Amino acid sequence: MSAVNLKPALEAGLRELGLNLSDVQVDQLLAYQDLIAKWNKVYNLTAVRDPQEMLTHHLLDSLAAIQPLLRQTGGQPIKLLDVGSGGGLPGVVIAITCPQIDVHCVDTVLKKATFIQQVAASLKLPNLRGIHARVESLKAEEGGGYDVVCSRAFASLVDFTTWSRSALKPGAVWMAMKGKHPADELSALPAEVSVFHVEQLVVPGLEAERCIVWLRPAPAHIASGL
Repeated sequence: MSAVNLKPALEAGLRELGLNLSDVQVDQLLAYQDLIAKWNKVYNLTAVRDPQEMLTHHLLDSLAAIQPLLRQTGGQPIKLLDVGSGGGLPGVVIAITCPQIDVHCVDTVLKKATFIQQVAASLKLPNLRGIHARVESLKAEEGGGYDVVCSRAFASLVDFTTWSRSALKPGAVWMAMKGKHPADELSALPAEVSVFHVEQLVVPGLEAERCIVWLRPAPAHIASGL
């Protein structure tokens, strides 16, 4: 089944999520899913193969984070880093739906960063860039850093915040997309990381728990530069 045939289901999901996208953006989301399916035959970007399942588990799952992200950022132009982006989830979805956000997707696997670059070129997304690097190597002082550093099913909260801390701008936040409420991971966080909100998500067509954990460096550690 072509992703284009899934357009009615995608549009229904967008309405349920309260997202008002243009026809161009809807077509870009579907074209992106088609690109994942095409490249998946060679590069194994995702274990999900069924188009309907890709729609719910990938596109709509990522789209569920858009309204929370816009509320957190006030809809302002920002720089966002998607860590361990893989096939570009949620980074590519954010770039398509939020053209005011400059999205960088970093992955240690070259073929995945190359795929992101191909998506940016194919879908004409000037605000999307793939980076082949370890996130630990991205330093805020070199390029100004990022306002939001996000991940989706990437690593534990401790590892995610530790590895990506150097990429944060002053005043920046972490956005960690998780499944079930990660109580054990939250309790393991060090004192220098502050959790300020755990936001439950409802993904259309997906009967599974999802949430966003919002974090920031603790004030004392911001002031001391630690």
